[in-house]
Amino acid sequence: MNRRSVPPFTLQQAAEGSPTLASLIARARDASDRLRAVEGLIPPAMRPAVQAGPAEGDVWCLLVNGSAAAAKLRQLSPMLVTRLRNKGWDVNTIRIKVQSGR
Repeated sequence: MNRRSVPPFTLQQAAEGSPTLASLIARARDASDRLRAVEGLIPPAMRPAVQAGPAEGDVWCLLVNGSAAAAKLRQLSPMLVTRLRNKGWDVNTIRIKVQSGR
């Protein structure tokens, strides 16, 4: 088969053709949407240290750089959960994971 006869396709088209990849993209989009929904509750100086992690059931994970940011997020977590629930997500717990520097 001539390689030139296969038309190019986008990442979106590839994802739509692969259930596994489509699921992964949907999970990443959901995590980003959750973070966007609560970022207004996170102090501006701290936002670059926070990344959206995976959601499993009613638990959502936030990844943070440093223990000080983790401590502050733990204080804020009840408000974050309330905001997410008000926006329609079924979240009861936010797990905070400190990323180790490499």
